[in-house]
Amino acid sequence: MLLTFFKAFAVVLLILLTMVGCQTIRNSGNTPLGSAPPDTLRVATYNVHYIVLERETGPWSVGDWERRKGPLDSAFKAIDADIIGFQEMESFSFRTNQVNLTLDWLRDNNPGFAAAAVGDPTTFPSTQPIFYRTARLELLDHGWFFFSETPDVIYSRTFNGSFPAFASWAQFQDRATGAAFRVINIHTDFASRSNRIQSVELVVERATPWIETGETLFVIGDLNGRLGDRVVNILADAGLDFAPVQGATYHFNRGLNLFGAIDHVSVTGEATLAGDPIVLRRKFDGEWPTDHYPVIADYRLWQ
Repeated sequence: MLLTFFKAFAVVLLILLTMVGCQTIRNSGNTPLGSAPPDTLRVATYNVHYIVLERETGPWSVGDWERRKGPLDSAFKAIDADIIGFQEMESFSFRTNQVNLTLDWLRDNNPGFAAAAVGDPTTFPSTQPIFYRTARLELLDHGWFFFSETPDVIYSRTFNGSFPAFASWAQFQDRATGAAFRVINIHTDFASRSNRIQSVELVVERATPWIETGETLFVIGDLNGRLGDRVVNILADAGLDFAPVQGATYHFNRGLNLFGAIDHVSVTGEATLAGDPIVLRRKFDGEWPTDHYPVIADYRLWQ
């Protein structure tokens, strides 16, 4: 009887491993990223994971940041986007502080870029910056709103009382063509589906006046929802066209690609996708810079 049990266990284990293997293969692949086509705008989103300032060693510690920061800068340069929205760009502390190691590092090492949607953390949450190429783009305006019953109250807790989450946004103008557009950068609650749904409903509420006046609007970020999920469909029903990102964008900080994309780029208005979106599923300088892959899409804008 014991032998029969072990045989059955081995069969089940083999089936599970085969399923995981097939799922990983289906959600993997690393298409090379070439230069953006002429006269296009390269837009990207990247969750870079927070740093715990009180933790000296171990995952996501200050010591781990020293390992990650060079590869993250290499990833930023490889993406070569005109616009890139970041999520979790936070140096977390249990005490009030104005430290943002990742923000300072990337700005210092990439002088051709500036960060929109940042400011004094007491009045402007700065953990979801939108980097932009200053030679090409001029910042016109920026702001934020929290996924909360009181969205204009900074750091207000989410609809179910969990940790604050928010949307940052920025409006730009192309210096050469005069084309203007807006970007909303979001990160929804991974743990609560109700929070995710109410959050994107609020995004639609805030975005509707911009859409109705004919603005070109990008909504990008970590939605914690796959294509076809209600969280994505709420935005799609409001007129956002999602780039068809295939395969995993979250990899458990291990290169483990178990499910489809949760990081997305979408647009409505005077813009068209110039080619298939790319997910850079690879290490940089031999390291994983974070537990997500960057997602990149090229768009043509017109007046």
